[in-house]
Amino acid sequence: MRDYPDRMTPEQARAFRDDVLNIVAQIPRGRVTTYGFIAALAGWPSHPRMVGRTLRYAPEAEQLPCHRVVTIVGRTAPGWGRQRTLLEEEGVEFKPNGRVDMDRYLWTPRLATDE
Repeated sequence: MRDYPDRMTPEQARAFRDDVLNIVAQIPRGRVTTYGFIAALAGWPSHPRMVGRTLRYAPEAEQLPCHRVVTIVGRTAPGWGRQRTLLEEEGVEFKPNGRVDMDRYLWTPRLATDE
């Protein structure tokens, strides 16, 4: 396993989990965002895989729209066939290559510094 120079303390890991869950809860219906974008918003841009682990293992995530999180190129989670169906039910369209059309559906929240 890769040794990250910016390893989290247990307190930071708990804060990261809370931030991830809060961000995912805000993704609007019919839009998607990426693991990497969520990690960056949570203050840990080198940890997109930890976003995926958080969504998979945090019991609180079951009540969130986790299906709205995809890879940077619009791929859905491997082994979760229902994800595409859930996104399509919300009006998200896929390209012929099976990826979400990120140009149309990517959600990036306005940050306080954007104003």
